[in-house]
Order: sequence, then structure tokens, then C-alpha cells
Amino acid sequence: MTDIVQRGLYFEEFEEGARYLHRPGRTATEADNVLFTTLTMNTQALHLDAAFAQGQEFGQRLMNSMWTLSTMVGSSVAQLTQGTLVAQVGLGDIAFVHPLFAGDTLYTESIVTGKRLSASRPGQGVVTIAHTGRNQEGIVVATATRTVLVHCAPKED
Repeated sequence: MTDIVQRGLYFEEFEEGARYLHRPGRTATEADNVLFTTLTMNTQALHLDAAFAQGQEFGQRLMNSMWTLSTMVGSSVAQLTQGTLVAQVGLGDIAFVHPLFAGDTLYTESIVTGKRLSASRPGQGVVTIAHTGRNQEGIVVATATRTVLVHCAPKED
């Protein structure tokens, strides 16, 4: 019997332009919002105070945007970087273009937008990934670009 360990991709396995659809989606809950918001010491009433939020533009509490970002990135880990990541190098181009509410389901897709071997770290490469989060209706709720340092495939003996 052969043992197969789930892992992300080595540098050589990333293909520029490839789009990864991460499944399953993640249905956001009120508990997620309150827990994440309070754990991060974010006192924004739009996340915590239903009566206040009801009188605001969207008429209800918004999911914490940092929860949305974290969940987008997290949903890509098993498929892209589990066990092959050296470090996350950066996040950029982050935008929250449509509200996400408790009860919405967040689906994430990732497109590899660039890759290069590391000039200073032999056996490792830098990969740039554009993440897009959509709700259950297909509406884009958030986007972000992430740069990661990953291992190259091990050399066969």
C-alpha cells in the first residue's frame, strides 16, 4: 500500500494563469463574526450591534472584512500551500467591493499571476496569487493579491 500525504503545490507545480476553485465554500455565521471581531479587539458597531447596524446603510451587521480576507486565504491553503509554504511574503491590492453578511456563503477562487525562483533562497520560489471571494449569488465580495515563498520539489536521490 502506498501512503499519500495531502499537500500543497511545489514551486514547479504552480502554473501561471491556472485558476483554482476552492471547495467547499464557507457559510458565514453570526458566531464567526462576533468571535473574530472580539478576538481581534475590533469594537466596530457595524459588526457587533444589530440595533445600530439596522439604522445604517446596509440595514444589518456586516461580516468583519478581516474575517472575509482570512477565510479567503485560508480556503486556498489545502490546495495550494499546505506543507509547501516557507512563508507568506505579502498581501496587497485588497478590496472589499460588496458586503458579506451572516448567512452568506463565501466561495474563493485563486489565479496564479506570477512565479519566479528566489534569487536569495536556493530551492525556493516566489509565487503571486490573486484571490477572489464571491457570495452564493456569484457576486464578488473581496479581492486580494498574496505573495508566498514556497519550496521547490525535493530532488530525487
